[in-house]
Amino acid sequence: MKFRGLNRRPWTKSSDTSRNTGTECICGRKNNSIDGVRKRMTLLFVTSRSSSVSVSKIAIAHFHGLVQVRSDPRPLEDKELIRRAEAWFVKIVCTIFVRSNSLDRFLGYFRKFLTPSLVFEVIKRLNNPKLGLRFFLFSRESLNITHSRLTYNMLLSTLCRDGLYDSIKTVYGCMKLDGHLPDSWLLGSLVSSYALADRFDVSKELLDDFKSNKFEVSAVVYNDLFNVLVKQKKVDEAISLFREHRGSHFHPETCTFNILLRGLCRAGETDEAIKLLNDMNSCGCSPDIVTFNTLIHGFCRINEVDKAKNLLEQVYLKGQLAPDVVSYTTIISGYSKLVKMEEATSLYDEMIRSGVKPNQFTFNALIDGFGKAGDMTSALAMHEKMLFHGCAPDVVTYTSLIDGYCRIGQLNHGLDLWHEMNAKCIPPNLYTFSVLICALCKNNRMHEAREFLRLLKQRDIVPKQFIYNPVIDGYCKSGNVDEANVIVAEMEQKRCKPDKVTYTILIIGHCMKGRMLEAIDIFHKMLAVGCAPDDITVNSLRSCLLKAGMPGEAAHIKKALVENKTPKPLKMSCHPVTNADMPILGFISSK
Repeated sequence: MKFRGLNRRPWTKSSDTSRNTGTECICGRKNNSIDGVRKRMTLLFVTSRSSSVSVSKIAIAHFHGLVQVRSDPRPLEDKELIRRAEAWFVKIVCTIFVRSNSLDRFLGYFRKFLTPSLVFEVIKRLNNPKLGLRFFLFSRESLNITHSRLTYNMLLSTLCRDGLYDSIKTVYGCMKLDGHLPDSWLLGSLVSSYALADRFDVSKELLDDFKSNKFEVSAVVYNDLFNVLVKQKKVDEAISLFREHRGSHFHPETCTFNILLRGLCRAGETDEAIKLLNDMNSCGCSPDIVTFNTLIHGFCRINEVDKAKNLLEQVYLKGQLAPDVVSYTTIISGYSKLVKMEEATSLYDEMIRSGVKPNQFTFNALIDGFGKAGDMTSALAMHEKMLFHGCAPDVVTYTSLIDGYCRIGQLNHGLDLWHEMNAKCIPPNLYTFSVLICALCKNNRMHEAREFLRLLKQRDIVPKQFIYNPVIDGYCKSGNVDEANVIVAEMEQKRCKPDKVTYTILIIGHCMKGRMLEAIDIFHKMLAVGCAPDDITVNSLRSCLLKAGMPGEAAHIKKALVENKTPKPLKMSCHPVTNADMPILGFISSK
């Protein structure tokens, strides 16, 4: 391609029409001094004229913009000129690299003028990890450039962000050959990224590499990695790595222990958690209130609330740490879920005496516990205390009170609270609907239960099977299986798949109505989705088939069951859900 206009000087007012050399035309008059970078770019374009190389017009336009004289009279300083010239040089190199079909003709020029710092700028400007990797490999293999630590850090960060893990290993290997190692921030990103990609083996390799080189790694790197492993429920791997690397190579912090303790407590391994707690002093770390709250929560998760209470007392007696609202509320919630309200109330009184102010979660736990115990007088009294302490009731508060009234058979009081919370613009949640629908069905008020399902359909709430099953069961028991089928269809429209309870209800309901063929179809559909029927379902269906004079179909059901002994794994839940299973209290006790 021939470059048009190179012999014109539109930036001058001279009428001189004599032809000049390419260098003079691009850079100005002969007696003007130019820096080395501008000479390099000039040579690039002059040589390009004779070789007919396809270079982007955009790059040429950028270059012309560089060499035009400034509109203001102030002359450019040397440093500013160099910075501007190098910036345009980087743009041109990027354009050539992206648009040129062959880079062989530019190798000599690039070898002469590209530096590690300019390579960094080129990769940065390309702003694409794959293109950056290509230019990195090109400059390393074809130009023999030794890259800087900045280039490696930037390239590895972008590759890590885009999940190009195989490329990361390649670049990291080159980095080691060039005598560089990543800083703590980059190492942490690499280690955590590989763990997130389920490549913990590579994460461990990176850390082992640092260990073999006797470099100390920041605790932050390990903390981030342990956080990832705990979230992935790989606490055993986290503990193993912790024990292997702690010491001279890695000095854990209190935060490190808290992360590992949280993982152990979530896995129900409280004994191991206590052992790890005892190791803190040997590592020069002291437990804080988060440490003890994590352990307290762990004990309460496995219903060992008395152990949690003992731990709280130890913290209080030592006097070094003051239990906070999370400490007390976690144990109060544990006792309330076990309906041990005397212990919960006693601890609440102790909390008040110690000067710790209860919060919304504290009162909700107590109200829920009294409601489960059927002690609505105490539940309402706690509600009054909640208001006195300036804590506003929320959907959890109202749902617990409604549930309490429904448990003692005062459904209308529960409906009054429903209207009250709507009047106060407190939106109900899934469990509010579930409590009222179950109670209405239990009292054979199917029409009202059906209305609540219609209200739920209008809400932006993702429904669960336990919302629909009581209504389906109620209609089947009343003999209205057609309405039950309609509800199942609505259920599926809301992307809520029937579970084992749903199918069992439908099969028995159709059998009771003598609609045996439909019952058989539902049974086979149940098997097809991988929901294994229990003995009650199978025996009920076979008994009805035999009574209906259909022994062949009964034998076929038995054969189908034998062939489907190992059902396909289900993503849905296939166990019956009762009111007691519903997590009314949405409290998280760990900070």
